[in-house]
Amino acid sequence: MNIDYSKNMEGLIPAIIQDATTKNVLMLGYMNEAALEKTKETKLVTFFSRSKQRLWTKGEESGNVLSLVDLKLDCDNDTLLIQVNPKGPTCHKGSDTCWDEKNDENFGFISKLESTIEDRRMNATGEQSYVASLFEKGINKIAQKVGEEAVEVIIEAMDNDDHLFLNESADLLFHYLMLLQAKGFKLNDVVNVLKGREK
Repeated sequence: MNIDYSKNMEGLIPAIIQDATTKNVLMLGYMNEAALEKTKETKLVTFFSRSKQRLWTKGEESGNVLSLVDLKLDCDNDTLLIQVNPKGPTCHKGSDTCWDEKNDENFGFISKLESTIEDRRMNATGEQSYVASLFEKGINKIAQKVGEEAVEVIIEAMDNDDHLFLNESADLLFHYLMLLQAKGFKLNDVVNVLKGREK
């Protein structure tokens, strides 16, 4: 790793900290060569604190450390992307990220869709929402819809209409997310099973 520390007179480079699992950006810090070496040696992310003018391991007082997973250098050799497993909140103000955002297990739009399903299930009536009406009919009806959509995906997979295939696939995924919630689970629970099989 050939890092160019020369672009900043203080010999510091930006270090973008990203959760290795959720891919959310947690914070931005600065490192000099000694901070990077200590990070590699201890596997705990260490910065050069500009305010304290010394090396500072994140979480050295709070216990909210950032365990190193991976290091990547950008195309100009002057910025690091550091993937971590955070222990506790990252921000000194107590939030998950320094942008006051939650760092949940995250699948982008799919996580947002899961939240919408949960909100409709809890707060809407069957007259207002298709989701609420299906939940009111019970788990057997939701499971039946998943089965129907799965059959439609198979039928469209054997045809040449990609538009219909993708639409039926979207319907299947949507109803599967509902079935997971009806059983008390989220997509992340399934992902964790798949991760367990990877070992």
